[in-house]
Amino acid sequence: MEQPVVGLVVHPTKNVQESVTTLQRWNASGQGELLARRADAQRIGGGVDVVDDDDFTDRVDLVVALGGDGTMLGAMRLVAKRPVPVLGVNYGNVGFLVEIEPPELESALERLSAGEYQLEPHHALEARLSWGGARTDYLAFNDLTIVRRPGAGQVSADLSVGGLGYGYYRADAIVAATPAGSTAYNYAAGGPVLSPALSGSVVTPVAPMAGIDRSVVLAARERYRFDIAEGTRSAALEVDGLVVGEVATGAQIDMRLRKDAGSVVRLDAERHGRTGRVKLSLLDLPVRPDQLVELIPSDLRQKLRREIDD
Repeated sequence: MEQPVVGLVVHPTKNVQESVTTLQRWNASGQGELLARRADAQRIGGGVDVVDDDDFTDRVDLVVALGGDGTMLGAMRLVAKRPVPVLGVNYGNVGFLVEIEPPELESALERLSAGEYQLEPHHALEARLSWGGARTDYLAFNDLTIVRRPGAGQVSADLSVGGLGYGYYRADAIVAATPAGSTAYNYAAGGPVLSPALSGSVVTPVAPMAGIDRSVVLAARERYRFDIAEGTRSAALEVDGLVVGEVATGAQIDMRLRKDAGSVVRLDAERHGRTGRVKLSLLDLPVRPDQLVELIPSDLRQKLRREIDD
């Protein structure tokens, strides 16, 4: 990738200055052009051209997202109309999508310039909410969730696939997830992990009280609909963990999978896959992340601390 136009997307609150400085040095070296969104201008400082979102999405060849998986998902949605590759730099916690740590960014930019990378396609869920005469479209790279609001009862919805009734849900929430998103809320709710090689989606109820009480896996070609039924007084609609709206009785949500809706940069796909599997396994342990350190033998902990200090 020679002389690329690199777009910068940053987490709204976390201190990402180390990586911003690295990108500013890269920009000053003349190896490419660095752009930022006007919404992020105050957090980035000088040395970077700032443009409106439309110009940003039209001009960038690559996006660098500084944050966690949420920041990366937001960057992927931002450029979904022209899905350029997104590279994630980890400032989050677990991070299944992001690949590199801040100290690795400089070498990553060199590898991008040399063409030493792979592109990993990602599917997304297209959703259209129809309610009260209005229609709103959403795109979810991880999941779309209909979730009860505290004190407002349960979520009740009828599921139809290809126009045919399949069954109904009565639960605290209903999660529809992509293969990449199947390791998030869907997995926490007891749903299956879908292989990244699979083109499809999975629907899983959270704390079901009646109706369908287990996951349903759907093929890419299958379109499905949630008809929000009687008894749903108020429920939040979430896209990739962000509340984007509200639904209640009478709302309809039409779903379909958009294949290859996004593209993620992978510098070492094999290492990232191994790390992801380890992270997923650690989530099942009944200990907090900081308590995992106690499972490491003391001599190895001391060795690691010395290496970090050096």
